[in-house]
Amino acid sequence: MPMSTVIEFDNEKATQALNFFAQKEGGSISKLKAVKLIWLADRYHLRHYGRPITNDTYCAMKYGPVGSSVKDFAECSDFLSAEERLYLKKFLTCDRANNLVISKKQVDTDVLSSTDLESLNIVYQTFGQLSPAKLVKYSHDYPEWSKFKTQLESGGSTREVMSYTDFFANPTDQSDSFFKESPAKLKATKEAFLDNFSLANFWLSD
Repeated sequence: MPMSTVIEFDNEKATQALNFFAQKEGGSISKLKAVKLIWLADRYHLRHYGRPITNDTYCAMKYGPVGSSVKDFAECSDFLSAEERLYLKKFLTCDRANNLVISKKQVDTDVLSSTDLESLNIVYQTFGQLSPAKLVKYSHDYPEWSKFKTQLESGGSTREVMSYTDFFANPTDQSDSFFKESPAKLKATKEAFLDNFSLANFWLSD
């Protein structure tokens, strides 16, 4: 089983993460930019705390890493369940013509842990000034995407499911210091992640 998800996707955290970044952008944000920022926040949180924020399934696509469910939420997709759509509509609306995610009310911070908020904040402080195109280019330096570079750029594939274990590898651009951690810390958080993954699958298969 690919380690793409740990436990069930958290639709409330995904909604609030989108809302968080829309609020940071003044009330609305490019869908592409929001999806990339949430990938960065999931990556940061996983490497620091042994779990992602959203528990999404990530795919490598032409424009970089994409959280499959987050993308659906950012599009207010018809694929959402009635419960997911009801919750989403309390906080967000989607301008499909202009590919925007628009905030309707303040972020419900009770849904997010203190470390979730820490990760969202630090990612926005570090990457919020980048355009969607620059974020796409930046994301291509990461091993969870670059391992599929040949298939995606040749047209042999349009999406490949990523493994969260690849998020623990460092970027190919050695000048990028944001995701550099000590080997000891990465070993500890990766072990915590693998333990959580095994436990979740035990309960799911019981």
